[in-house]
Amino acid sequence: MKKQFNRMRQLANQTVGRAEKTEVLSEDLLQVEKRLDLVKQVTHSTHKKLTACLQGQQGTDTEKRSKKLPLTMLAQCMEEGAAVLGDDSLLGKMLKLCGETEEKLAQELLQFEVQIERDVVEPLYVLAEVDIPNIQKQRKHLAKLVLDMDSARTRYQQSSKSSSHPSTLQPGAKSESLREEMEEAANRMEICRDQLSADMYNFVAKEIDYANYFQTLIEMQAEYHRKSLEILHGVLPQIKAHQEAWVEKPSFGKSLEEHLNISGREIAFPIEACVTMLLECGMQEEGLFRVAPSASKLKKLKASLDCGVIDVQEYSSDPHAIAGALKSYLRELPEPLMTTELYDEWIQASNIQDMDKRLQALMGVCEKLPTDNLNNFRYLIKFLAKLGDYQDSNKMTPGNMAIVLGPNLLWTHTEPNITEMMTTVSLQIVGIVEPIIQHADWFFPGEIEFNLTGCYGSPIHTNHNSNYSSMPSPDMDQSDRKQQHDQSRRPLSVATDNMMLEFYKKDGFQEIGSCATQGPIRAAWRNVRPVHQSHTLPLWTGLSTRASTPLLPWADSTRGPSLAFVSALFNWNAHQVAASPKAPAKTQLTPSSAAHGSPGDARHGHSRSSPAAGAGPSGWTFTWREHVYR
Repeated sequence: MKKQFNRMRQLANQTVGRAEKTEVLSEDLLQVEKRLDLVKQVTHSTHKKLTACLQGQQGTDTEKRSKKLPLTMLAQCMEEGAAVLGDDSLLGKMLKLCGETEEKLAQELLQFEVQIERDVVEPLYVLAEVDIPNIQKQRKHLAKLVLDMDSARTRYQQSSKSSSHPSTLQPGAKSESLREEMEEAANRMEICRDQLSADMYNFVAKEIDYANYFQTLIEMQAEYHRKSLEILHGVLPQIKAHQEAWVEKPSFGKSLEEHLNISGREIAFPIEACVTMLLECGMQEEGLFRVAPSASKLKKLKASLDCGVIDVQEYSSDPHAIAGALKSYLRELPEPLMTTELYDEWIQASNIQDMDKRLQALMGVCEKLPTDNLNNFRYLIKFLAKLGDYQDSNKMTPGNMAIVLGPNLLWTHTEPNITEMMTTVSLQIVGIVEPIIQHADWFFPGEIEFNLTGCYGSPIHTNHNSNYSSMPSPDMDQSDRKQQHDQSRRPLSVATDNMMLEFYKKDGFQEIGSCATQGPIRAAWRNVRPVHQSHTLPLWTGLSTRASTPLLPWADSTRGPSLAFVSALFNWNAHQVAASPKAPAKTQLTPSSAAHGSPGDARHGHSRSSPAAGAGPSGWTFTWREHVYR
């Protein structure tokens, strides 16, 4: 108690400056002392964060710790899911492989954490919480011993001063006692100082060992990740092999080559499926490929085609959904069926004026198509040519088909805007696709088997115009076809109307006048037969003067053709009309040798003479030329 009192009094005297403070540590040791505080702070923080990174529970045995790892629980969940799904499903196989992989990764993680805890975490804890605090504790003890020494020295000095005074009794004994106490305190202080100095120097010498803790951490992490990567690299080929062996892959939005390689097919599954079903139930559907289908039906059919499961019975009553799915597949291909690489050559061929040379040029470009693209393009063109045989019922002539399908078969390298798609670019593409459809037998001679897989039988059709299980001939009487389809007429799509407006503006047609003329126009043109028919038909059938006059290309109008006129012409499906006021009043349609023949017999520039009966408006001549706008 007395010693503690002397320390406090000495400390107070040193604080107020009445006594000197003895410094027993060198300048180097004082710097080491400051460094100790910083190292303790850093190692403590690092130990805390590193411990938080460990996923296992510290201090438990290996088995219990493994069960608590998130990777172990994930592996268990995947393996249970694989058992539920079974090996028959691709997802079940993937879950089984991934579950086994996650279990291996969990074991590697467990070993890694145990090593980290033993070689890094615990040494850092000892350094921050044991070694450095012991040195700091010893430093505090030295400070107390220094105070004891200073206090003893002060009392001894005061006693020595008092002994020199004559009135002091027995000064020698007390002074000697204080001197011995001072020497003993100095001796204890020196022993403590030497021990503290040794510990501090050892700390400085071991700093490289402390730094090795972090090197060990990085090396262990590298080894852990290296082993984990080997496990992942080992399982990836197995996963890819299962995926490549699984043939049920989506086809929409995938490249044609990839789809054919995976499925082992020659014709893309969506193309064959849609074409085969349309051959059964849609050849006489008016506006096929032109009329927009139900969005929900189309989405469902596309999903069915993607997974390879199709209910033919369900979609036999809605051929427009089937046609829409075919268009969507062609449009969603990463590269157009006619390829972007040959785009410039296709356009150059379409710009040739001479029909024979144009067809030869188109043939040359067609032969440059890759094998997969050529096979599917031939398959599609042969189907469209067959569809054109029923154009008097479905109103889809080669030109109409080229208008609605051409932009889905070929497009520019860059994404065009809507104006470009409706004008120049679309006109050029139509000029490419239309003659290929018209001369399909010349471009692709021979017959073709459409139902290659034999998976699509004739469905039983109900409530859909008529039963198509027995396909009618293209030469069926017009009245029979009209009776079949009048009940199922659908409106034109807005996109088709806009494109037709551009075509007829380009050809010089003007405003029809008023909507009141729509009825007479439809009545006037409804009985026109396609050019390829083997007999002639009157062109004008009771067209009123009010309706016929505005049809003249030179009629005064500023608004361009109306939708009524365009719709009438689209339903008419006749060939391009070039009007001239110097011609006879009657026009007769005669068959063309180039309708389905060789390119040398193309219909470019051939005119038709008019019979005497059934005269139309005075001063009209109609010349039927190769390019057809409907």
